[in-house]
Amino acid sequence: MEHAYGWLAIIPPIIAVVLALRTKEVLGSLIAGIFSGYFIYVNFAPTEIAEGLASTNPIIGPVTEMVKAVISNAGDSWNMAILIFLALIGGLVAVVTVAGGSAAYGEWAASKVKSRSGAQMSTFMLGCIIFIDDYFNSLTVGTVMRPLTDRYKVSRAKLAYILDSTAAPVTILVPISSWVAYVISVIQPTLQESGFELSGLNGFMATIPFNIYAWLSLVMVVLVAMSQVEFGPMAQFENYAMETGELQGDSNATPPGDDFSNLKISSKGTPWDLIIPISGLIIFTMLAMVYTGGFFGGGVSLWHAFGDTDAATSLVYGGIAALLLCMVMFIPRKLMTYGEFMEAFTQGVKSMVPAFTILILAWTFGSVLRDDGLQSGSFVANLVGNSIPVQLLPAIIFIVSGAIAFSTGTSWGTFAIMLPIAIPLSGNLNPEMIGLMMSAVLAGAVFGDHCSPISDTTILSSTGAACHHLDHVSTQIPYALTVAGVSVIGFIIGGLTNSAYLSLGVSGIILVVVAKTITKISRKRNQQNVIEISRPSMSIIWI
Repeated sequence: MEHAYGWLAIIPPIIAVVLALRTKEVLGSLIAGIFSGYFIYVNFAPTEIAEGLASTNPIIGPVTEMVKAVISNAGDSWNMAILIFLALIGGLVAVVTVAGGSAAYGEWAASKVKSRSGAQMSTFMLGCIIFIDDYFNSLTVGTVMRPLTDRYKVSRAKLAYILDSTAAPVTILVPISSWVAYVISVIQPTLQESGFELSGLNGFMATIPFNIYAWLSLVMVVLVAMSQVEFGPMAQFENYAMETGELQGDSNATPPGDDFSNLKISSKGTPWDLIIPISGLIIFTMLAMVYTGGFFGGGVSLWHAFGDTDAATSLVYGGIAALLLCMVMFIPRKLMTYGEFMEAFTQGVKSMVPAFTILILAWTFGSVLRDDGLQSGSFVANLVGNSIPVQLLPAIIFIVSGAIAFSTGTSWGTFAIMLPIAIPLSGNLNPEMIGLMMSAVLAGAVFGDHCSPISDTTILSSTGAACHHLDHVSTQIPYALTVAGVSVIGFIIGGLTNSAYLSLGVSGIILVVVAKTITKISRKRNQQNVIEISRPSMSIIWI
């Protein structure tokens, strides 16, 4: 089938990514990508699309569509709930900081964790425990662990990487999560239509052993934390942090969630003033998830309640309840007055404005690339031909899914595009490979989402770590590409053997060897070129 926009559909993401890496300015790059997308959408529109446009003027038309898209995405109920939750998290972090909870927790945690590796592994383990939702994971784990990782001079870029690598990769492996509920809703009807006698849940369970990228991402974090595997820009950021104590690449600009220097910090706070509010946030959010899923009085099981939950609204309920808990805890104990509480909350919300802006622009950019716009994902998917040997299909599907997720910034949109392609392909060519084929889509979508500068999870991981967004993107890409390259080998082995244990085992060994080899080469180059320690640059993406 002929695509409406053809190769023009992939120009906007190329423009946005190249500009971001060249200029180190994410907002301008997103705006340029959005405008180029709507310029193509309006000026090269087929007749049936052009008839529905408000204006076909070459300049006014794209601008009009841009404005409509920004308003639509900012006003979407799901997106608005995420923005409100971000504001609440910003306020919560500020309030806990002013109460002295963050500083006291940092002191206490430092007495329990004795090394940089321990701080990173603690972050990794907490990220694996909080698996219910990727947004919730990134922001909550970042809030809890930042005082500890700061104490051990772990760069904010490294913290953001650990957060991002224990968000989507963990959420897609655990049967109870907001992601899995969505995946099941996509695969169940397609499995039935393709003749598979599998329920949506059983279909998802079949993907878990084969989700090579997600498993290897977790292995990579352990290698980074325990074996000091470091290369590319991340090594620069880590060396700079250890030598100078400065955790950011740019100390002249304040990242989201980290602008509380003008607030008076209480000296009477205790570690419980951070632990209890964050624990409350987790408990309240989980209760809200089963509530919005109909568990209380709805006559549904706990499992189905999690499957039908409104995750975004639940996050808002949890955030409000956690802030009320802070008010009850802090004001009566005179850690702060009511006025100081509201001042801290307001400052926390303001600190999230950069994250709000990036998210709204990222959503707008994604909307012009999806099926109601340029259909960039469908174009990339259609490039997969039927002449490819069936043994190579899982690897090809993984690569294509990654490209779609990277260019559109959405793993869920990639699921919707690629799962209805992969499942019938498996049914027609080799039904025994159904778990492998579906897992290739899920793994590829997580990979693309992991790397994409316009991905929600990537943005929120930067926010949770209080790290400049492009610092996070530039330092994470080499690690994610390394894991993805090894995953391709794993999916080829899976296509040849249909053995999850063999493909995962062999690719795991290869990853360890490759990561250690790259680190060794990187350190050797640094020793040969001894230079003065300087602020890290984002201009180099690889070794």
